Amino acid sequence: MTIRVALEAYTVMAKHGYYTHEHENDQPFIFSVWATISNQEVNEKLDQTLNYADIQIAIDHVMFESKNPILLMETMAQKVVDILCEIQNVAALHVRIEKPEAPLPHPGGLAVVELEWARN
Repeated sequence: MTIRVALEAYTVMAKHGYYTHEHENDQPFIFSVWATISNQEVNEKLDQTLNYADIQIAIDHVMFESKNPILLMETMAQKVVDILCEIQNVAALHVRIEKPEAPLPHPGGLAVVELEWARN
């Protein structure tokens, strides 16, 4: 049996991106985070799983409390993992970030970064 806890399509408006002009106005970043839980028997106890709120809090911390703009979505994903992997019940994480307003040369396409992490 595998237990996964997820928060999907959590949209955060923030001033991050590689280009300086991306730091002027908020733009959407859409996070979906899936966590595989190592504890196979949760037994109606929240401390034996992962609270969805903890995922949202980790994303908020990365996106709103960064001292400087985060240039790459890869870095954003890693920072979210760095927080959530501290929770002992988390065995693996999958982080997906979408940036629907990414500066592309012409219309079309969706910029996406995904990161997979597993406890050794």
